[in-house]
Amino acid sequence: MISATIITHNEARNIERCLRSLIGVADEIIVVDSMSTDATVDICRRYGCKVTERAFTGYGSQRQYAAGLASGRYVLSIDADEVLSEELRQSLIALKSTDFSHRMYRFRVVNYICGQQMSRSGMSPEFQTRLFDRRYANWDLLDVGERLTYPNGVHPYNIEGDLYHYRCSDFDELDRKELRNANMRGRILAAAGIDLPPFVIWLKAAVAYLNCMFKEGAILDGLAGKRIARARYLATIAAYRTAHAINKREQK
Repeated sequence: MISATIITHNEARNIERCLRSLIGVADEIIVVDSMSTDATVDICRRYGCKVTERAFTGYGSQRQYAAGLASGRYVLSIDADEVLSEELRQSLIALKSTDFSHRMYRFRVVNYICGQQMSRSGMSPEFQTRLFDRRYANWDLLDVGERLTYPNGVHPYNIEGDLYHYRCSDFDELDRKELRNANMRGRILAAAGIDLPPFVIWLKAAVAYLNCMFKEGAILDGLAGKRIARARYLATIAAYRTAHAINKREQK
């Protein structure tokens, strides 16, 4: 049995594409929704999902909460803007027929920006562990940049097929997502007592931009690459400014 878990907030534009790809793969779909104001919840219920509404407390804790609601031993963690390729669908269906032989599985995640498949810009395809026996793995509780944690002796097994991650449909959406995550990183920085002067913040943002453009190859990805680098620049400034504002507020 595979329990798919999805965390959502105003994903009406994306969620149906995701849910269709789970048909025949997931035996149940757990949706933890953080108070959507669009049709997200209605669409999920139409597909038979088990929907729980919960205020957003950070990506790590939200994912772990969703995993805790699963009935099955194996949890497939997927985002609303992600879609299983047909090859990956068949790989997962085959796993169920053999009753699984490993505790964790990973597969390739391919990123798309405004319909363009990314091979650079810090978004090159990478293997991620997304299917796991929930007795052996937990999401860490980081607000952003969350990862699965599991015992050292457990090694994820590679399976065939790709997960397509459609990160944004336009560049404004890319900017909004980067700034939202930057605000969460800012809270983490503030909690660690980090408060940098404006010149250092600008310098860190410039380094982030240059690393993305040249080290990560965004300059070769055309307009999408340039907008990703720009978003990294602005998000870096936003994160440190958020930290500064929080620290200043707490000093009063």
